[in-house]
Amino acid sequence: MTENLQTHVMEYRVTYADTDKMGVVYYANYLVLFEKGRTEMMRNMGLRYKDMEDVDKVYLPVSEATIKFISPAHYDDLLKIKTTIQKLGSASINFEYTVSHPETGKTIVEGMTRHPFVDKSWKPVRIPDWIKKRLGCKI
Repeated sequence: MTENLQTHVMEYRVTYADTDKMGVVYYANYLVLFEKGRTEMMRNMGLRYKDMEDVDKVYLPVSEATIKFISPAHYDDLLKIKTTIQKLGSASINFEYTVSHPETGKTIVEGMTRHPFVDKSWKPVRIPDWIKKRLGCKI
């Protein structure tokens, strides 16, 4: 098990479609922002989900997600999405997220997702060596 392997930061501008009737980012859309952060982090590490699925037949479904809402975000706000690999097991990976306003540093939400590595039949599999290597693990 490895902890705090990598961190990635990206920015995202809130669109009108992201907001609810009250003019704040709809709560479920934070899971979408988590996915955007996680996907771009993996891509920057040379780990495209498409390659893991097409080549290795390995999938990363979400088995657990938590979100702590701290402050609202509004239409046209620029947000910073910080994604960190918090824990890497032999067949799973946990990501932590912090969404904040880059200008003020104010935290909007914090969260976590857990992803088992599974095959097409949803059976857990060990993390392939090439993926571990890209994640910065010694093999």
